[in-house]
Amino acid sequence: TYLLSDTPGPLKKFREEELVNLRGDDDDETELQEWDRVYGYAYYNDLGKPHKGPKYARPILGGSSKFPYPRRGRTGRRPTKEDPESETPMMLLLSLLIYVPRDERFGHLKMSDLIAYALKSISQLLRPDELASILVGPQKHFDSLEDVLKLYEGGIELPEGILKSVRDNIPAETIKELFRTDGEKFLKFPVPQVIKVDKSAWKTDEEFAREMLAGINPVVIRRLQEFPPASKLDQNIYGDQTSQITKEHIGHNLDGLSIDEAIKNKKLFILDHHDALMPYLRRINTTSTKTYASRTLLFLENDGTLKPLAIELSLPHPGGDQFGCISKVYTPSSQGVESSIWQLAKAYVNVNDSGYHQLISHWLRTHAVMEPFVIATNRQLSVLHPIHKLLHPHFRDTMNVNAVARQVLINAGGILEATVFPAKFSMEWSSVMYKSWVFPEQALPIDLIKRGMAVEDPNSSHGVRLLIEDYPYAADGLEIWSAIKTWVKDYCSFYYKTDEMVQKDSELQSWWKELREEGHGDKKDEPWWPKMQTCEELIESCTIIIWIASAHHAAINFGQYPFGGYPPNRPSISLQFIPEEGTPEYEELKTNPEKAFLKTITPQLQTLLGMASIEILSRHSADELYLGQRDAPEWTADNDILQASKKFRKKLEEIEENMKRMNKDEKLKNRVGPAKMPYTLLHPSSEAGLTGKGIPNSVSI
Repeated sequence: TYLLSDTPGPLKKFREEELVNLRGDDDDETELQEWDRVYGYAYYNDLGKPHKGPKYARPILGGSSKFPYPRRGRTGRRPTKEDPESETPMMLLLSLLIYVPRDERFGHLKMSDLIAYALKSISQLLRPDELASILVGPQKHFDSLEDVLKLYEGGIELPEGILKSVRDNIPAETIKELFRTDGEKFLKFPVPQVIKVDKSAWKTDEEFAREMLAGINPVVIRRLQEFPPASKLDQNIYGDQTSQITKEHIGHNLDGLSIDEAIKNKKLFILDHHDALMPYLRRINTTSTKTYASRTLLFLENDGTLKPLAIELSLPHPGGDQFGCISKVYTPSSQGVESSIWQLAKAYVNVNDSGYHQLISHWLRTHAVMEPFVIATNRQLSVLHPIHKLLHPHFRDTMNVNAVARQVLINAGGILEATVFPAKFSMEWSSVMYKSWVFPEQALPIDLIKRGMAVEDPNSSHGVRLLIEDYPYAADGLEIWSAIKTWVKDYCSFYYKTDEMVQKDSELQSWWKELREEGHGDKKDEPWWPKMQTCEELIESCTIIIWIASAHHAAINFGQYPFGGYPPNRPSISLQFIPEEGTPEYEELKTNPEKAFLKTITPQLQTLLGMASIEILSRHSADELYLGQRDAPEWTADNDILQASKKFRKKLEEIEENMKRMNKDEKLKNRVGPAKMPYTLLHPSSEAGLTGKGIPNSVSI
């Protein structure tokens, strides 16, 4: 490990030559081959399929103020004839062979996992008419929750002709592992953790609220600091979008406090998807999706749990955006048709949250934003550079997993468009949300302060104090954050004794410049970028990079199947609005609320696709490396660094033991909840498979 200035003379030439080779020729437009090691940048111009017609056209993401986006790795594939700005998509069966630099390719075990993932996308194996024959009922919805439970208990029966079609498409040895078929059944899924102990706990208001603090998207809830909730949307374009929730809706449910007192006492919280969705909602609802933009108000009880107070569901004004929105407010009910409507209102909130989770919290803010760091590090920092050695484990498999995702997951007509409510607008919406991405705010303490979930506390090791003490994601996350930062500080301080050493490190400065100006080029003029002039800026920036790649990704990825593998708990699509009184749909809501609920949310086909996908995404591969682990024990010759690394691993072990103790503390009600589901997503260690725990070093799936 050498800083450039300390590199032995004979090595300097080879150090620079290697970087030149890895950069390649940015003006060379020839297609890169599997043996190449070139790292380059490109826009997301390979999501659409212009050759299939306008229905499959998608905007290019990146390179414009309208659709800004992080850059992806360059492949050099030729442009399409129909649109010279778009890159030719690959044939589905070749998608796993998409170019990534040779050093970024999956190992054999990971490649097997991804092949399994591709094969589990049922629509790729069966013709639509065959697939339709699997699904029961004329509307292709589940008729009852018992029907949903059959997916775990016995699977779905397949006619012999369809089984033959599957056998013809999948090697025999793979069928058993992927589909757990005994020759009669197909698609038998493991029981998701959320219904393992209690099959109906997901319906409770307590579990609905708890998952905002300890579910798979615990990064959106914020403290309410004004009432009624206001909108930040431009009134000249979107009219008045102020919340229609009033004192009459919630005033009686605040444990004797007035609304002002509840705000002052930091007792009111909100899950707010209104502003994020409203600008796109009119277009989204032109697809088969029929949904709302939601605001959910919650009250912090004395026992530390959250109680839902009201849900506001809003639609764009039929007269035009400038007239604002049409809103209805729903409050908790446990009796009659009102309780069924309340259950539906919660489902629409979960549909909003599920789409936001998958496209923004997960794909955009971990996978997409991380790729430029991988590319810039390999182009500008020599493998001898200490910061390359620090960050390299946190980039493992990221470029390859993203490249495959562009071919089968986030592309036009891909799995995400089929299984999340924004449908064909999914990636376009994520681009608009990238406009509000701020690198320093990805630091967990800063994010919590920004959302009003914590206040500064100089006496704390991580610098903040939580306002909801029993906030499992944040409580565990802050311990992990603090451990990462201590490790990064120990590491960087060994190589950089002064700020001047940071300033004079030409490789480091080139890395940070390229990252801002090319990798995240659409944000190059933002004033918030660290200047990379001090040791503290280097330490904080590296801590953020490692946090995003490891703990943040783990917290929002590996719980997908444990929580979302039971679709009624985390529906990702809604197909009809809340029925109006006097309609047949309203009568069905009164007489058969379960069927009405299941008609509203994700239908069978999307359910099967979604479950198959998130089951694979939630699994750890057998060759996973977890936070604190390295692929070789003697990865550096510097003994002080090896000792600091050992200290980091020991700290993570202590943190995990403390997490286990807290999960047994009955006073901490949010850690287990009505579903009897301990919060383990930030436990650093795990075995292979579907475990609901474990922090891999990198965005590796």
